[in-house]
Amino acid sequence: MTSEQRITLHGFNNLTKSLSFNMYDICFTKTKEEREAYIKYIDQQYNADRLTAILKSVADIIGAYVLNVAKQDYEPQGASVTMLVSEGPIEQAPEESFEESPGPLPKAVVAHLNTSHITVHTYPEYHPDEGISTFRADIDVSTCGEISPLKALNYLIHSFDTDIMTVDYRVRGFTRDINGYKLFIDHDISSIQNYIPAEVKDLYQMIDVNVYQENIFHTKCKLREFDLNNYLFGYTKDTLSKEEQLEIEKSVKWEMDEIFYGKNMVFN
Repeated sequence: MTSEQRITLHGFNNLTKSLSFNMYDICFTKTKEEREAYIKYIDQQYNADRLTAILKSVADIIGAYVLNVAKQDYEPQGASVTMLVSEGPIEQAPEESFEESPGPLPKAVVAHLNTSHITVHTYPEYHPDEGISTFRADIDVSTCGEISPLKALNYLIHSFDTDIMTVDYRVRGFTRDINGYKLFIDHDISSIQNYIPAEVKDLYQMIDVNVYQENIFHTKCKLREFDLNNYLFGYTKDTLSKEEQLEIEKSVKWEMDEIFYGKNMVFN
């Protein structure tokens, strides 16, 4: 929907647009000491204070005022931040908000929003038989008004070291034009991928699962290139034998495929 096509509404645009961004970082941790060191590193890198700073930047991008912040670092691991936000400082959303394009990185975008929220939860964990540790972060951005929270996706991708991403976007509810006609979506969208820059898409294998008639969009992404050094904690692959390298690579790739396809597979 362009500015020329914008429809006069009856009252406030109360469509709810929800973005869920889920990322995974995977690491091979051979010993208990490596595993504990990895979890400690993740908790330091993505503690509640840093997560709060990331969410405040997201609020800037979508043009929202931060009303309240609740944050917590958990024992033995993990952190959560919940942020209540409200409408930005101007009366009308910019025309850019209707374009299918990657958002700023970051450049403040102001928009007309009602009470909304942004949350993040982290989940560091490890395989019970050791070998694999993972870090998952779930970010939810829910807004009311004209601008899509997808404008914050580019910034979120660049805020985390991500091996696998799953992104969900849904528009819920309806608003009315001045004649009472219901509008269940207020902008064109064909794929979440249109909000991801080309240089990022080149790095990932991507699959879309969209239900257009229900305004539900889903994209999952897995890194194309594999460098074993990126999955070792505290050492490099040149300290390993060729056989060890191949075995670890197989194990890490298997973990990535199970997460990407969302199912357990037989490891052989």
